[in-house]
Amino acid sequence: MTATFDHGGGVRSLRVPIPDNPLGFTLVYVVDTDRGPVLIDTGWDDPESMDALVAGLAACGTAVAEVHGVVITHHHPDHHGLSGKVREISGAWVAMHAADASIVRRARETRAERWYTYMADKLAAAGAPEEHIAPLRTSRRRRLPGLSPALPDREIVPGEFLELPGRRLRAIWTPGHTPGHVCLHLEEEHPAGLPGHGRLFSGDHLLPEISPHIGLYEDPDDTTVTDPLGDYLDSLERVGRLAPAEILPAHQHPFTDAPSRVRELLTHHETRLSDLLTLLATPLTPWQLAERMEWNRPWDQIPYGSRTIAVSEAEAHLRRLVKQGRAEAVTGSDPVTYVAC
Repeated sequence: MTATFDHGGGVRSLRVPIPDNPLGFTLVYVVDTDRGPVLIDTGWDDPESMDALVAGLAACGTAVAEVHGVVITHHHPDHHGLSGKVREISGAWVAMHAADASIVRRARETRAERWYTYMADKLAAAGAPEEHIAPLRTSRRRRLPGLSPALPDREIVPGEFLELPGRRLRAIWTPGHTPGHVCLHLEEEHPAGLPGHGRLFSGDHLLPEISPHIGLYEDPDDTTVTDPLGDYLDSLERVGRLAPAEILPAHQHPFTDAPSRVRELLTHHETRLSDLLTLLATPLTPWQLAERMEWNRPWDQIPYGSRTIAVSEAEAHLRRLVKQGRAEAVTGSDPVTYVAC
């Protein structure tokens, strides 16, 4: 049975599976326009995922070949992965925020070996043990997903309406999960008359039960010290002020009361920052901090790839604490350690 759902008002969703991922699937939204269906995200580039997209569109009474455009909330492969195939079949345009489009361009132009070397050096600087770094330095390297994503051919401009004939879909820039993440505000009356201001396609920015990963914005050629968690918290407050009637996220399920969910997430991150300050009573490397942080399972049960992601999230929280003047790097430490001020 194909998993599709009609949200009313010319908006439907379908589930596109993510291989070997606890999230299970990406919700791809199909928005009817006067020129044909427009997709919001496309799902992972995998044969099973493509089959699900084809079957889901058929269940919605349309087909990949009929797609007029693709709007990408952010560049991650479970959202942008199938965009190239959809464009090849349909001739659809693909739109993305400039900040994430630059990441796509850089991914396509950077050799996989450069990424492995960069990540090995980053992990060493974060205090990772050699047994974690060693696989990145070996010669037998598999190609990482998302290193040959489709180049978008349209730019999503924050605050402006996208070119969807007959619809009012405004781009809201919400950096944090990625630098160019966007939410999409459908400024039309809710089809069921729910109170609030239209509907919000929230991508990974605002999910009903999950706090999205906030890691570092990785760029081998850029030494700018970014503050992705600060970006995310600012973006959350901006979305909360929109007060949409309903949120249509890219994972899990639709929900209402965005301001309440925003407050929960703001509280979650402030509690986490306070907990980290307690851990930083003694100097710790980012790796040591990640080992001691609370995750959805004990550290010794977290798989290899997820540990790398966890360290990135620990570093994002450290940067926020340093920017707030609540923690500082210990002078002369190598690998660098941090301590509460």
